[in-house]
Amino acid sequence: MFQNLRPVALSRSNLHYQIAKKMGSLIAQGTIEPGSILPNEDSLSAKFGVSRTALREAVKVLASKGLIEVRRKTGTRVKPRSEWNLLDPDVLSWVFSGTEIAPVLRDLMEVRKTIEPAAARMAANHATDGDVMQIADAFTEMEVATNDLPSSVEPDLKFHLAILSATHNIFMKPFGALIQTALRTSFSLTSSNPVAYERTLALHRAVLDAIRLRDAEGAADAMNIVLAQTSADIDSATHDTNAYRGQNKRAYDNTSTLAERS
Repeated sequence: MFQNLRPVALSRSNLHYQIAKKMGSLIAQGTIEPGSILPNEDSLSAKFGVSRTALREAVKVLASKGLIEVRRKTGTRVKPRSEWNLLDPDVLSWVFSGTEIAPVLRDLMEVRKTIEPAAARMAANHATDGDVMQIADAFTEMEVATNDLPSSVEPDLKFHLAILSATHNIFMKPFGALIQTALRTSFSLTSSNPVAYERTLALHRAVLDAIRLRDAEGAADAMNIVLAQTSADIDSATHDTNAYRGQNKRAYDNTSTLAERS
């Protein structure tokens, strides 16, 4: 664990956060495993070359995000992932900076399948003309990015966030803001294949058209198909072939039909 790590050089600016970021990344990526007892303050202070005061502040940050718990007699222990605050932007960033992200992406997709079709339905019912214009502008940017796929990630994110905002539900937009890091990671994986990207453009257009026509159920169905396609693309990109793809088969089989209509 810590004994195998090289000394860390940190700048003095916002020092306690930098320590928290380094430790949080090691925990989130599994280098420091759940259940591990962290070294004492003196050892950690020497490791990071910082004062015990800065270290204590870093520990407070990690504890507030659910990664560790501090007990007077037993020391500082890394908590199970199930107890981490995975909607915290920092924690998400640390998790997605690792290499073993496929299981986390699967969990993310399950959440998206619960929330985003409902958001598309609500957007079709509640979006203003200005909201629809924002969704349409994001889609246009996605089309422009066809010849530069890495640049498509931000317009794709903007498209989905615009739909959440167009619900005019106070809980939807913050959800999108919280998981932006995770969404960027998933979009970067699924936008690297030109053929797949052309397909997903047609599917996104169907969502936009349904919202524009105020077709609530059509918008929800179209978003379900977008997410099924995304799941399949993530499976392909991560070489993760398991039952997860089978769960999306029914919706995924409809993608060609929807693309022909668009």
